[in-house]
Amino acid sequence: MEIERRSDLPTKKLAVKWVIVVDRDLPRGLQANAAACLAASMSQAAPSILGSGGLDASGQAHAGLPWTGCTVLAAPAAIVKRVRDDAAADPELLVTDMAAIAQRAEVYDDYLAELAGTAVADLSYFAVSLLGPRAEVERHTGRLSLLR
Repeated sequence: MEIERRSDLPTKKLAVKWVIVVDRDLPRGLQANAAACLAASMSQAAPSILGSGGLDASGQAHAGLPWTGCTVLAAPAAIVKRVRDDAAADPELLVTDMAAIAQRAEVYDDYLAELAGTAVADLSYFAVSLLGPRAEVERHTGRLSLLR
């Protein structure tokens, strides 16, 4: 997905929007882990969302952050799945997700093997991340509340 970089605008005025929707009933640690993993996943899938790094007044370097910002929302597990499935069918959106099986696996290759043997209809999700045109992202997530 090609995104016009506009680090000069407030996030609310950007044509693009990035959200992560987390299962609101998960323990806080799993919510934080899922959001962090999806942030890493999205930054690989759409590296243009990362801004340039900078130096502070002391000359210390600080890595770039997403210039798009990222809104973290909460929903029941069934809604997370519905948002994921509907968004995955939307060609204007880039979608990354964390299936529940990812949290259970202690070895990444085991996760990939279980994923390969599980139909998409049988997957449940801890979180999903959507990036794309603001109107499309909001169409899928507009009624959800912020994670608190």
